[in-house]
Amino acid sequence: MATIPPSRSPIKPLLALSLLWLAIGTQASAGSGDPWADLPAQVDTLLPGVIELRHAIHRHPELGNREFKTAERIARRLRELGFEVQTGVAHTGVVGVLKGGQPGPVVAIRAELDALPLTEQTGLAYASTLRAKDEGNDLRSRGKDVGVMHACGHDAHMAMAIGVAEVLAAHRDALPGTLKLIFQPAEEGPPLGEQGGAALMIKQGVLQAPAPEVIFGIHVTAGTAGTFTLSKARTTASADTFVARITGRQTHAAFPWTGIDPVPVAAQIILAWQTIPSRQSNLSVLPAPVISVGRLEGGDRHNIIPAEIRLEGSIRTISDEQREDVLKRMSNTAQSIAQASGATATVEYLPGGYRSGYNDTALAERMLPVLQQVSGTPVKIDNGTYGADDFAEYARQIPGLFMRMGVTPPALQDKPVWPTHSPGFQVDDPSLATGIKALSLMTLRYMRGEGQ
Repeated sequence: MATIPPSRSPIKPLLALSLLWLAIGTQASAGSGDPWADLPAQVDTLLPGVIELRHAIHRHPELGNREFKTAERIARRLRELGFEVQTGVAHTGVVGVLKGGQPGPVVAIRAELDALPLTEQTGLAYASTLRAKDEGNDLRSRGKDVGVMHACGHDAHMAMAIGVAEVLAAHRDALPGTLKLIFQPAEEGPPLGEQGGAALMIKQGVLQAPAPEVIFGIHVTAGTAGTFTLSKARTTASADTFVARITGRQTHAAFPWTGIDPVPVAAQIILAWQTIPSRQSNLSVLPAPVISVGRLEGGDRHNIIPAEIRLEGSIRTISDEQREDVLKRMSNTAQSIAQASGATATVEYLPGGYRSGYNDTALAERMLPVLQQVSGTPVKIDNGTYGADDFAEYARQIPGLFMRMGVTPPALQDKPVWPTHSPGFQVDDPSLATGIKALSLMTLRYMRGEGQ
């Protein structure tokens, strides 16, 4: 996720924030009193418990499709709040439904259960020390004992969703609709050979009975704490993992003409792939794709030309059409260059890739004022990120709104900051209140039909 820059002038937005709370209270009360008129104060009151929950989840992370204890913790809290709870969805997923006392639409909020195979280096009192067997599709670490860490902020996402549950369940009789909380496993990808994530949740009916009209999601990221970045259209990129094998003929390094050297062939392929975004993609239609080789492996000894070179990497594309085109071009390029040197090349695309995501533009426009006022600083409007997230699967089925929220602790703001997916990533606990307020108010705004 992209870094969110610090705000410049919070004074006027803060004044407008106070006016928004007054406006929301006046608009919804209609003389009968709105139980959420002091929603910011309600969130501040429950925040210590939300922080405690996040720390407990952070201390006990679990990998995709293995989030058994995390799911139990979430389900138990939802039941305590009066939700109808379904467990075991898409292996370990949890779905909580809160039917309000007033008629209205169904609104869904999605959070993720899983952590990453990383050894934590934050030094925090609640840092994870757990280890587990990596069953993912990383060829280097698969099957090995690895550290486990909530390095993508999923612990914060779960805690904020529970915070929303507490705020809205406190006045259930006044809730003008139904809240559906989706706690999804395996957002980072299921174990190799298994299904999982958003696609499996949808396949097993998470968007039915009751069927939500819209779905909201927040992703925390490195950036000024409590600030939002929003796209009115494209949100996330598709992501595919590839493994390319360039095969030559092994020989003595002193006599390369007696074999076929795959090393220079691999180098030519890597360079040629970079012409796909710079020379073969129509950049007047879409932003360029990104092709990154993250690992190159081959060889046994310094004076032996290897028989094979293996390349591993990631591809990021902006649309389904661009994705299909890039994958085809990569395979054709590798095969043609290898053939010209007498070598062979294959490019395998591993299962479990992510599709590109888009926000519903009308929904983004409708909810932008809430984000603006809750944050108290200008919301940054951008054209999405090259990061990937399977929230895109939900937003392909129903109108969705996915936003990024900065959570870098102020004490780290002027220091080199660890981003998500790194062993030093940290979350500013007080920022959770901003996310809870945003999700709660967007839910109420939609249920009440405000801003249409």
